[in-house]
Amino acid sequence: MIQLIDVYKTFNGNDMVVEDLSLEIEEGELVVLVGESGCGKTTTMKMINRLEEVSSGTIMINGKDIKESDPIKLRRNIGYVIQQVGLFPHLTVGQNIGVVPRLTKNDPAKIAKRTIELLEMTGLKHEDYLNRYPNELSGGQQQRIGVARALANNPDVVLMDEPFSALDPITRCQLQDELLNLQEELHKTFVFVTHDVDEAIKIGDRIAVMQDGRIMQYNTPENILKNPANQFIENFVGQDRLWKTPNMLRAKDIMDKNYENMKDIKITDIVIVQPDTSLHEVLQLREKHELQIIPVVEEGVTVGIITESSILSLMAEIIPGNEGLKCPHTYCT
Repeated sequence: MIQLIDVYKTFNGNDMVVEDLSLEIEEGELVVLVGESGCGKTTTMKMINRLEEVSSGTIMINGKDIKESDPIKLRRNIGYVIQQVGLFPHLTVGQNIGVVPRLTKNDPAKIAKRTIELLEMTGLKHEDYLNRYPNELSGGQQQRIGVARALANNPDVVLMDEPFSALDPITRCQLQDELLNLQEELHKTFVFVTHDVDEAIKIGDRIAVMQDGRIMQYNTPENILKNPANQFIENFVGQDRLWKTPNMLRAKDIMDKNYENMKDIKITDIVIVQPDTSLHEVLQLREKHELQIIPVVEEGVTVGIITESSILSLMAEIIPGNEGLKCPHTYCT
């Protein structure tokens, strides 16, 4: 869908903002570019819609080099959401959403229908918001309108540059959830920029962790947390984040496979879990039923057991230097 091949970007001919960057994004994926300020993530995203031109290298969308596309037409077919939202203050909500479809001379009746659909899709009742102006909206409502406007021309690709970073934590969480719902419903390809690791882990199908204009690791959130490529990645995501991320660790990650009396454990009339049961759920079961041992069963066969010892062993591995840890349920909440 989107390919960046040996891309370089410099603004002065000497200092590289993006260097030797190659990246493939599949159709329908939500890929997050994450890293510290100045690492090149926003510049990388802006090169996809030619708001910034590559110094060298190639960017392809659906097999076509974007250099061959008129930049204005290219941008009108790529949704774009920014932190400051950028709504036109003199236009109503409905007029803001319909800006690009009007520029591309879509049928007015279809624009009106699409506007109402998008308002409802982003959680805003059209009868309440269609004729309001941006200064009458909260920050979260404005950002919802920004997302709706980005989707108005039905683009295949949507770019989002730290769209939720200025919002309060509750609104931010709500919009992250709504974005995931939209992706599941619409199957658009999203490229999302953030400096927030928690946000990247929550929403990303894959994450590209950047440093000094290069991609240090590009993988699923789970693989980055479990197998950081180097010390920078490990420090950036945090050694204990894997433990604190719900549903990332599973029973198979903490079970003891070598328990000598495993074959003697009866799996009837007691709580059992599957290898892919989340650690979060395992700890809830352990606390609720006051269990010392939980068998891990696959196709009727006990393949391991979970004990306090096996849990603490994982904690010691993930959070080194924390001897004497207990197993509080709150670690996974």
